[in-house]
Amino acid sequence: MGVRSAEHIGLVVADLDRAVAFFEAVGFDVGERMRVGGAWADRVNGLEGTDVEMAFATAPDGSGAIEITRFVHPASPPVAGGEAANHPGLRHLAYRVDDLDGTLARAREAGYDLVGAVEAFDPWRLCYLRGPEGLILELAERAEDPHAGAEHTEE
Repeated sequence: MGVRSAEHIGLVVADLDRAVAFFEAVGFDVGERMRVGGAWADRVNGLEGTDVEMAFATAPDGSGAIEITRFVHPASPPVAGGEAANHPGLRHLAYRVDDLDGTLARAREAGYDLVGAVEAFDPWRLCYLRGPEGLILELAERAEDPHAGAEHTEE
């Protein structure tokens, strides 16, 4: 058997406080912080002297866990951040929200803003939100319609 299910996504950041604040601002539940290191972590990461500080952020329904990690040692190289949505690599994470406008208002109050604009893509209203260190978070609100619950496919 191959892949069975998604467990979590790993996100390495330079500023754990700022990343945690961003995810909390848009409505994620963030668990307690923990420190991890030792020989096993060195072997998994292919590094020496691994010492990380981390926290898990999850959607309120418990899905879509994100492991937010800051390497205390060895320190991570600097990132440019702010890359465009078409830059190669993992560019965004997508989450469904119930109140897109309210979520954006809280994000803006916390100092974050859109990459572009809020757009309609029937049956969704969606946008890209720019987080710290170049992170892009797609937020999508499903419009209520008679076909709610049906999967949308692009034609």
